[in-house]
Amino acid sequence: MKRRNFLILAALLPAVIAVAQPKANHSKTKKSMQSDPNHKLVIYQLLPRLFGNAKTVNKFYGSIEENGVGKFNDITDAGLQELKKMGFTHVWYTGVIEHATMTDYSAYGIHPDDPDVVKGRAGSPYAVKDYYDVDPDLAVDVKNRMAEYEALIKRTHTNGMQVLMDFIPNHVARTYHSDVMPAGVRNFGEDDDKTKSFDPKNDFYYIPGQPFKVPGGYNPGGDDFHSSLKDGHFDENPAKATGNDAFTASPSIDDWFETLKLNYGVDYANNRTGHFDPIPPVWQKMYDILNFWSNKGIDGFRCDMVEMVPVEFWAWVIPKLKETHPNLIFIGEAYNKNEYGHYLFKGHFDYLYDKVGLYDAIKRLVRNEGNATTWDINAVWNHDCKGMDAHMIRFMENHDEQRIASNDFAGNPWLAVPGMIVTATLNTGPVMIYFGQEVGEPATTAEGFSGADGRSSIFDYWGVPEHQKWLNNGKFDGGQLSEDQKNLRNFYSKLLNTVKDNEALSSGKFYELMIANEHNTGFNTRVYMYLRYTDKQKVLVISNFNRNEQHLNVKLPADLLQQLHVSGAVNFTDLLNGTSYRANDINNGLDITLPASSGVMLKF
Repeated sequence: MKRRNFLILAALLPAVIAVAQPKANHSKTKKSMQSDPNHKLVIYQLLPRLFGNAKTVNKFYGSIEENGVGKFNDITDAGLQELKKMGFTHVWYTGVIEHATMTDYSAYGIHPDDPDVVKGRAGSPYAVKDYYDVDPDLAVDVKNRMAEYEALIKRTHTNGMQVLMDFIPNHVARTYHSDVMPAGVRNFGEDDDKTKSFDPKNDFYYIPGQPFKVPGGYNPGGDDFHSSLKDGHFDENPAKATGNDAFTASPSIDDWFETLKLNYGVDYANNRTGHFDPIPPVWQKMYDILNFWSNKGIDGFRCDMVEMVPVEFWAWVIPKLKETHPNLIFIGEAYNKNEYGHYLFKGHFDYLYDKVGLYDAIKRLVRNEGNATTWDINAVWNHDCKGMDAHMIRFMENHDEQRIASNDFAGNPWLAVPGMIVTATLNTGPVMIYFGQEVGEPATTAEGFSGADGRSSIFDYWGVPEHQKWLNNGKFDGGQLSEDQKNLRNFYSKLLNTVKDNEALSSGKFYELMIANEHNTGFNTRVYMYLRYTDKQKVLVISNFNRNEQHLNVKLPADLLQQLHVSGAVNFTDLLNGTSYRANDINNGLDITLPASSGVMLKF
C-alpha cells in the first residue's frame, strides 16, 4: 500500500534532484571531504582470518590446526597492490580486536575462554575480549601480534590505501578482561555495584540474586570438541544483561548470550531514561579505546549496531576525537531509517549503512521477485534517505548478508551487474565490496556454528574456496580462476575505477529519468535510468534488471538538455566496455538495446 501511494506522489515531484550536500553546520572534516572531487570512498571489506587462509581442508567444526587461519602477514604488498589496482581507496579489516575463542592461548599468558559462552571454534569477532589487544589467531608470532598488525597498517598506507577497523560499542564477551590496557585505565565492571540492576556509574546491567544459565541445547564446538570447561555452566553471579538487550539470567540460544550489554547511562527499566550528566564511565573508557587505535594510524571506524548506543554518546565522542584526529571517518551500522538524521547530524557520523533501503530494493530486483520494481529505488533517495543520500554507504554483500552467488540470493553472480552499477553510481557516498564477491564466492557449505546459510562464516575456521583461487597460495594473481571469474573480476575493477575517477560519478549531481521516460518505447519498471553530471562530464546510467533483452528509447527532457547545452547529434561511449552509441537527434532520444541483467554507463 505504501509503495502504491508513493508512485502517485512521485509523478507530482520535480524530476531534478541534486545530490544532497552537507548542511552549513556540519563538521569541517565532512565539508572538506564533500568538496574534494575525488572523495568517493571505495571500500574493500575482508576478514584477515579468512582472507589469507590457503588451506582447503574445510572440516565441519574444524580446529585452527585442521582448517587453518589467515594471518596479518598474509596480506602482503602484492595483495594490497592488486586491491589498489582494482580501485579501492580503503580496506576494512574485520575481526582484528581480540575476541573470545575456543582456541587455547594460555601458553602466551592469555586466559582461556569458557566454550559454553563462545559461538564457533574461532569465536565471534563481535564478542570482544580485550579492546586493547588483537586476535592472536592472526599473528605468526603471537607474542608479537600487535607489531604485526601495526606493520599491516603501515603496509596498507604505503600501498596508497587507508585503514578502517571495527569498533564494537554496544557489547563485549562474557569473558571480557583486558590484560594490556594502558596505565590508569580500569577494566569494565571493575568498579560496579553489582547489587543494583542499573546505576549510571556501572559499566554493566545486572540481574541481582540470579546466576547466569547457559542456554540449554548448546553444544559448543560440535561433537568432536572436548574441553574441561565444556560442561554447560559458566560462573557469573549475578547474571548480566546480554548484548541484544535480553535482561534475563537465562537468555535463549537465539539471543546474543555470549555477550554483555554495556551501560551508557540508559535506564531500560524506566522508559529508557538517560543519565548522561555526569558522563557515565563507559563513555570515557570508549573514548580512550578509540583514541588508542587512532594513535596507531587507523583512518576510520565501522561502528557496530550504533542504534543500540544513545546518540548522545556519539554526539560527544566523535567531535572530541576529531579535535585531535580531524580526518577520522565514522561509518555506522544502522537499520532504522527514521533515526538516520539523528545519527548523521546530531551524532556526527560521516556515513550510515543503507541496508533497509537500497540494499533491500536491489536484492528484490536481482532475485526477480514479483513485486519488485525500480520505483523502489526512487523511494530510497527521495523518501527514506532524502537529504542524507550522499551519506549512505552502499553494498550488495558484507559479512552479515548472503553471498550474491548463493542460492539464498541470486545463484549467479552476473545477475548482480545492474544492481552493482546502481549501488556504485547512485550517489557520492561510499561503495563497498566484500572479499570474494568479485569472483562469485557462493558460500555453499555449512562450516560449523554457521550453517549452510549462504554466508561465509565469521565464527569458524575456514577457507573460502573461490576466493582462494584468486589468492593462489599467496601470489594474488588469480592463477586458479576460471575465465568467467576473471571476467567478473574485470567487471568489478572497471566499475570501481570508473566510479572513483570519473568526476560526474564521484561528485556530480543526479537527475532521475524514470518519470520522463515512463511513456516511452520499451519502458518498464525493471529498468532504472538517471544522469550523473558536472559542468565538465555527463554520464547516463541505465540498468536492466529484466531477465531478458530490452529495446529502449531513452529521452532527456528538453529543460535538462538546455541546461547541459546539448543538442543535435550526440555520441555516447560506455565507460564499462568502450561500446559506442549515437543519437542522431538527442531531442528524439537514444535508441539502445540492453542484454538481460546488464547496464551501461554512457559518457557523452
